[in-house]
Amino acid sequence: MELGQPSRTAMATAYARAYHQIADEPRVFTDPLALRILGVDEAELIERNTAALEAAGGDPSWPRRRRSFLAGRARFAEETVRAAVAAGTRQVVILGAGLDTFAYRNPFPELRVYEVDHPDTQEWKRHRLAESGIAVPDSLAFVPIDFETSTLAAGLAEAGFPRDEPAVFVWLGVVMYLTSDAIVGTLKYIAQQAPPTQVVFDYLVPATTSEEATYLKVRADRVGAVGEPFLSYFTADEMAAVVADAGFTGVENQTATEVIAGYLGTAPQPSSGNTPRILRATN
Repeated sequence: MELGQPSRTAMATAYARAYHQIADEPRVFTDPLALRILGVDEAELIERNTAALEAAGGDPSWPRRRRSFLAGRARFAEETVRAAVAAGTRQVVILGAGLDTFAYRNPFPELRVYEVDHPDTQEWKRHRLAESGIAVPDSLAFVPIDFETSTLAAGLAEAGFPRDEPAVFVWLGVVMYLTSDAIVGTLKYIAQQAPPTQVVFDYLVPATTSEEATYLKVRADRVGAVGEPFLSYFTADEMAAVVADAGFTGVENQTATEVIAGYLGTAPQPSSGNTPRILRATN
């Protein structure tokens, strides 16, 4: 990411989530603040989607598949939070929050939300919230962390995050940009939270065919070109082992296609069999 600017991939995710609200039916995930936080109208979203189609080489199904996945993982995470709150959990940590809007739609007065992100991204987001007239609730704590100079443990401690109470950690669109050591360290920190604590995250799997390798290279080149390269891939078995070694027991490990199909009964089919996976684990 560029100094003083939000993450380019966080912005791309936010635009895709907003376009999902106006273009896709049936809708996987409803976010009434998605357009507002960006400060765009439908015409600009349509123009950006046209550009995304051109970037995808004219494949009209790719942006739709991507939007469905981003919507599906968001819904899956928020349903996890909803179930946890019903069971007594009173705090959620959103790692790499980007322009996520859950904290501003939070229907649970008793739920404390901690948004963790790079200081530049967070400063830009706060500016957007002010400009769009979206109120920052008292239930939200911003946790700006530059991981080159601080740690998740230090940042959350400074924000007053209690380690002796259960929590849900939502970690979407981040793992693939981290090294294996950083992923393992974060999972171990989460696993040491008071039980029952859950984590929800998505990750990329390595290619197994030449077709999948080509598909992944196109995606990797795209994010690498904006300075946010993919750094990690795991098979489902490898990630299950990483999560278990970190201290989690209950694990649900699904493909993006399975998650979307669970909501719609069907899902846009990928151009290769290589799809992201979504994992939920409990300590």
